[in-house]
Amino acid sequence: MRKTSAIAAALLAGCAAKQPMTADEFRLAVPGAFMAKKETVEVNRSFRAVSDAFRKRGPECLSGTIKTTVSQPGQSFQVIVADYKPTVVVTSERAELHVQERHKQGVIRATQEPDDGHFLVVADAYPVERNRTRLELFGPTGGPGALIIRSVKSWASGESTACPDLTK
Repeated sequence: MRKTSAIAAALLAGCAAKQPMTADEFRLAVPGAFMAKKETVEVNRSFRAVSDAFRKRGPECLSGTIKTTVSQPGQSFQVIVADYKPTVVVTSERAELHVQERHKQGVIRATQEPDDGHFLVVADAYPVERNRTRLELFGPTGGPGALIIRSVKSWASGESTACPDLTK
């Protein structure tokens, strides 16, 4: 899965005229990108509770450095080291969780990317009704990004507060 994420990031960068440098550019690039998607879901939870979950779980679960090793019997192996940086922005109209991934080892950057790394996931939450919130999730269909999106949906719905295992 780790290899899938690196490939998806490279393809997203290669398919675009340039690497998305902001969350807004990432939102625009994802719907037409290979191995990436925009997903919209509604949860039965207040906007405030979802915003609080982004504020709490984002930094607790998505900050840090992960080292993974990918190998196949009889073939070469690859060690990938990546830093993850979450950013949470909350206003009365929207809560945003951006997750950036900066490869420090094992992946060649083919294009310029933001200082904190390429955007891996952007999750937006919008109030719909008193106890209902709409999520718009942008990111890859596999690898760590897909695990992050699954966790964000669980945090937003209140189903789970577990952190994703980004080593898989």
